[in-house]
Amino acid sequence: MPSKRNHYLPPFKAQVALAALKGDRTVNELVGHFGVHSTLIHDWKKKLVTGAETLFATGPKTDTREAEARQAEWYEQIGRLKMELEWLKKKVAAFG
Repeated sequence: MPSKRNHYLPPFKAQVALAALKGDRTVNELVGHFGVHSTLIHDWKKKLVTGAETLFATGPKTDTREAEARQAEWYEQIGRLKMELEWLKKKVAAFG
């Protein structure tokens, strides 16, 4: 019977990696505490250390979903204004 593969969420991975990075407990103690394999702990710790420089290199990020929603709203408003302008142009031409 094949065993079910565990999928860990990013907050849990970060918690384990930070605990490993602290160094106040051994990897074997972390394995017992968190219930994950030591190889995963080493991998997550390495990813945390190598990925930390990109976190600080890119600077502050705005929420992309919020920015995309705002941009979509602006395009929608531009479209409405263009339609109103064309309608008004046709009405003015009919009077002149």
